[in-house]
Amino acid sequence: MTTSRSVLVIEDEENLLEALRYNLEHGGYSALTAADGAKGLETARAAQPDLIILDVMLPGLDGLEACRILRRETDAPILMLTAKGEEIDRVVGLELGADDYVTKPFSMRELMARVRALMRRPRKQAAAEPLRSGLLTLDPEAHSAWLGGDELRLKPREFDLLALFMRNPGRAFTRDQILERLWGRDYIGDVRTVDVHVRWLREKIEAEPSTPARIITIRGVGYRFEG
Repeated sequence: MTTSRSVLVIEDEENLLEALRYNLEHGGYSALTAADGAKGLETARAAQPDLIILDVMLPGLDGLEACRILRRETDAPILMLTAKGEEIDRVVGLELGADDYVTKPFSMRELMARVRALMRRPRKQAAAEPLRSGLLTLDPEAHSAWLGGDELRLKPREFDLLALFMRNPGRAFTRDQILERLWGRDYIGDVRTVDVHVRWLREKIEAEPSTPARIITIRGVGYRFEG
């Protein structure tokens, strides 16, 4: 591991901030820090870190709003820190584009494992030609998707999921296969993350999300895209 990979930590609790800085630098990363959301955005824009660790509870600009802005401006993985029991924050964080989360209190070993997993996430390969299925069109190079004449507002992971499905029409994927393809082989989060993203995607591309015609659930297996 080299110090060329940088991690930005946005955390207002000073002791935790310093502990994270120490462990990241000890693990071979270059650590950048910010104690509030506004300063975190400023640092992210200037430094372009390879990964961002973002606390939900921040003074001023909170972590969820910071996540929303960061996801528009960078494709760096975002690992959110949430307090115990704040499930709604975890769900909203994923919806806003976070890649993973850790619940406080957490072990530093677990957090570093998640950092390494996100750092190893494979780069996405853009296709030369748009993908089409009926009225549904996805252009990987332009990172845009359309349903008929309406552009779809897809979050980054929803876009990647739709691209995976459209490149493999008729193929059944297990949840573990989807996790490995989109989150990376070393992802150690909850497999239900896949179900959440499938639900969000169905709400945007299905005429009747409760009775989907495009993304089909295969009981006991996973999902299949009907081209």
